[in-house]
Amino acid sequence: MARSREIIAAILTSGLLMTPVWGAAGGPLGTVVASERASIGGAGAAVGTTIFAGDNLRTADAGSVQLRTASARFLLAASSVATVNEDGGVPEATLLRGSATFSTANAKAFALNAATAVIKPKSDEPTIGQVTMLSAKQLLVKCTRGALTVTVGDDSREIAEGSAFHIVLDPAESEAQNQPPPQGSGTKGSGASPLKAAKSKFMWYAAAGVGVVTFFAVREAMESPDRP
Repeated sequence: MARSREIIAAILTSGLLMTPVWGAAGGPLGTVVASERASIGGAGAAVGTTIFAGDNLRTADAGSVQLRTASARFLLAASSVATVNEDGGVPEATLLRGSATFSTANAKAFALNAATAVIKPKSDEPTIGQVTMLSAKQLLVKCTRGALTVTVGDDSREIAEGSAFHIVLDPAESEAQNQPPPQGSGTKGSGASPLKAAKSKFMWYAAAGVGVVTFFAVREAMESPDRP
C-alpha cells in the first residue's frame, strides 16, 4: 500500500513539473534565412535557426538578421534590437532600437510594434515597409510597396506607397493645439506641416520621397514572402 502511494505521488509530482513546460511550448514562428553579426537570446543567430515567441534578436554594428515566417519576411538592420512574438496567430515583432524592414503577402502576415504604434499591411496586396526608431517617441515609417496602416490606440491612418512620415507619438497637448487644421493623410513631400486628426494620438510630418529601402526590399518585391 505504501509503495502504491509512493508511485502515485511520483506520477502527480512529475505531472506538475511537466505542465508548465507543455503550456509554454508553441510552434515555431519562423526561421533565420540570413545572418551576419547577429544573435538570438545571446547565442549566435545561425542560418536555419528556428525562431520562437519571446526570442530576442540583436545585431551588432554592420550586422543584420533576416527571418522568414509563413507569409512574411523580417529584416533587422545593424545596431538594432527586437523581440518576436505572436498575437492571435499573427507573427509580430517589437522594435526596441534601430531599424527594421518587413515584406508581407497578405494583411495578416505580420505586424511590427514600435513604442505605442502598430504598423502593418493595409491589405492582402504584397507590401513592404520600414520603421526606424529615432527616439522613444519618434519614428520614421516608410512604405515602398502596397500601403501601411499606423495605429496608436483608436487612432489609425494610412501610409501610401512611396510615402514616408516622421511620426511623433503622444504629442504634448500644447504642441498639438499650435498645429494647423487637419490636412488628410498619405500626402507625399518634404518639410510640410504636420498632419493630424482631432484628438490625435500622434502627429506625422511628410518626409522625403521613398526610394529603394534595401536589397532585401527589392528582392522581396519580386517574390512572394511565402515562397520557400
